[in-house]
Amino acid sequence: MRRWLPLIILAAAQFVMVLDSSVMNVSISQIVADLDTTVTGVQGAITAYTLVMAAFMLVGAKLGDIWGRDRAFGVGLAVYGLGSLTTALSPNLAVLLVGWSLVEGLGAVLVIPAIAALTAANYEGKDRAFAYGIIGGVAGAAIAVGPVIGGWVTTYYSWRLVFVGEVVVVLAILLVRKRMQPAPRPEHPPKLDVVGAALSAVGLGLIVFGILQSSSWGWLRPLDAPTIGGKELTPLGFSLVPYLIVGGVFLLWFFGIWEERRERLGQDTLLERALLRFESLRAGLATLMSQQLVLMGTFFVLPVYLQVVLGLDAFETGKRLLPMSVTMLIAALAGPKLSARLAPRLVVQIGLVAMVVAALVLVSTIDVKLNETGFKLSLALFGLGAGLLMSQLGNVIMSSAPPAKTNEAGGLQGAAQNLGASLGTALIGSVLLTGLLTGFQTRIAENPALSEPVRAEITAATEQGIEIVTTKQANAAATSAGLNPAEADAVTADYADAQLEALKEAMFAVALLALLSLVFTRRLPGKPATA
Repeated sequence: MRRWLPLIILAAAQFVMVLDSSVMNVSISQIVADLDTTVTGVQGAITAYTLVMAAFMLVGAKLGDIWGRDRAFGVGLAVYGLGSLTTALSPNLAVLLVGWSLVEGLGAVLVIPAIAALTAANYEGKDRAFAYGIIGGVAGAAIAVGPVIGGWVTTYYSWRLVFVGEVVVVLAILLVRKRMQPAPRPEHPPKLDVVGAALSAVGLGLIVFGILQSSSWGWLRPLDAPTIGGKELTPLGFSLVPYLIVGGVFLLWFFGIWEERRERLGQDTLLERALLRFESLRAGLATLMSQQLVLMGTFFVLPVYLQVVLGLDAFETGKRLLPMSVTMLIAALAGPKLSARLAPRLVVQIGLVAMVVAALVLVSTIDVKLNETGFKLSLALFGLGAGLLMSQLGNVIMSSAPPAKTNEAGGLQGAAQNLGASLGTALIGSVLLTGLLTGFQTRIAENPALSEPVRAEITAATEQGIEIVTTKQANAAATSAGLNPAEADAVTADYADAQLEALKEAMFAVALLALLSLVFTRRLPGKPATA
């Protein structure tokens, strides 16, 4: 037991770091009601949380080099625990954003890279490979069981208790963390590249923020454009979104130039650029980012379908997602043994194909009445595919890096993972909202049950965007707007049809992204681990 105590400590920390997003996704409806906010607002909080981790993960890894991994691990846990407590007590969305999206995110960027380095410091040889496999499996387990845990606690108690539980777990880890073997500290700790940190964080932030706002601001044609002094910000008549994305890409390009200059001058850099010369590591990072994009996009769409369309509570939502949870966990834990017989590249490709097929089957099952058999089978297949990816990519990334660079590799892995998660939630959410708006307006314009003035009024009212609500709420909104019962029913029917079509479009986008991800697998290891 003493031998594996460090692994238990690190696995517990990994579990808590990953649990939040999957819990939050199934608790959307309750959080919206409790904090008097909107689905879009909670989507923003989910995206901001993973964005903070993606943007600052490289900084967190470098602070681990400067302070030492043990200190970074402890400080990060303390910050994370403070954020969890703030989240549990949050009275509104603004406080939730500070506690969960910001403070917890900043704590996680210190903890996640340190977990990789402390695993290497406490285990060697086969034990180290086993430990990395368990850490990856626990991450998969957290994503898998999060909907069930979050759904049960939210339905019968409160979503806030999940974050109270995290505080308790964090305190327990802090009490026993000294039982681990400390990671070696460099004789000459590096200095933080502040300019590089700012460039990378702002660049990543602009890209994801632009994608997130596309559903309300529009991709190219301005919708609900932001204003300054009453004047809409629509440069050259276009939405701000493409400007934000291009600006972010430019800053990341300049970040690369800046890091190259510092490296040439012999100065400390934020990013260990030499690591990116390893083909298998680059392929692992790209595939991991794609995997998270697909996974978290799916975990955003499915709870919306189950809760908003079918009217299920959070616990029932978690139970409906259980087939995915079970197969994901099984595949994540069994995958390392599979890689002894099959090449990681083949295992990952099989997983991606399974996710593509599962997403396409899900498209065919989305309806006003749940197709229990088809839904369960597709979720089980999706979880199997995702679990296979989880079982391989972490090991590929960490084994591609030299032992002395585990902290930097852990930072890159965390950045790719959380960037993919934030992009998945934002991009798939944008596809869903854009599809809903376009589909609703098209149906209203063609509805013979509505008079021309009513059509024009509804179209004008939705020009600035549209919310995801239940059909009952849509009917109430139509009635309060002065429509008679027949007109309100006609509008509600159009909204319901548009909502289902938008959900199908979002899941089809998931399938397409999973298919495109196969491109990144070409440089993954083509031989079994024992070969």
